[in-house]
Amino acid sequence: MVKRKTKVVVSLTRRDFLTVGAAAAGSVIAAQVLTTGPLSPFGALKVQQLEGDQTEGGHGAATGDYHWGMVINLDKCIGCEYCLRACSATNDVAPDMAWNIVVPEKTTSSQPFFFSRPCLHCQNAPCVEVCPVKATYHRDDGLVVMDYDRCIGCRYCEVACPYDARKFNWEARTDVNAFIPTWGIAEVERRPRGVIEKCTFCIHRIDEGLKNGLMPGVDREATPACVNICPVGARTFGNLKDETSPISRLITASATLRLRDDLGTEASVYYIPPKEGL
Repeated sequence: MVKRKTKVVVSLTRRDFLTVGAAAAGSVIAAQVLTTGPLSPFGALKVQQLEGDQTEGGHGAATGDYHWGMVINLDKCIGCEYCLRACSATNDVAPDMAWNIVVPEKTTSSQPFFFSRPCLHCQNAPCVEVCPVKATYHRDDGLVVMDYDRCIGCRYCEVACPYDARKFNWEARTDVNAFIPTWGIAEVERRPRGVIEKCTFCIHRIDEGLKNGLMPGVDREATPACVNICPVGARTFGNLKDETSPISRLITASATLRLRDDLGTEASVYYIPPKEGL
């Protein structure tokens, strides 16, 4: 388990990440309504999920040898949106449903920076708790994944996510992806109409890479497209359970934070905050 050198409890922006924070309160309330109480239709499912073994540090999902995570250095990010474009090309994402977002923001001292957000792959994920058909679930490597064949389009996971990281596919896709081939070639099939989709950390690359003896976060072929494309190295990916991995060493050496850590979601994405101006 990774040891954090410093735990930062600060507000990165004057609006406390208003971009994702505005949805958080309503999402938490909705998740509680959907999953608690004697009349909840999902009460039994939640009990079943919460009774699973919890590993050290509250990471209840990553029970295998790997726990994939990401560090995003907000002090390095230049807002180029290369991560968004490469993700949208590689995963054939619709232009209005970006899995990665890049938003201009300001620190508490009005210093501009760019905030970027993929799916955070929470270890205590509200989206997993509320899914009535287990279409959203944890793998033993900590990834929160979707089974599109099981998804019934109820959108409970979308409401429960505190980070607005899920998008509902309203229409059958017939568009031409404008990011292909400039920013990459589609490596996965388009999702059908009526399902939720989100960032997967390029799970297909991870799985294929491990099969071929490659290490995600070290070997480009096994690493998420958003990490590979970043021109300033603002994103680092790897195994949080390996203390010698680049991501673990970065977290140990840096002051990091996780979005809305007060919710207990145990996100797998860490942020290095931007420097405040003098």
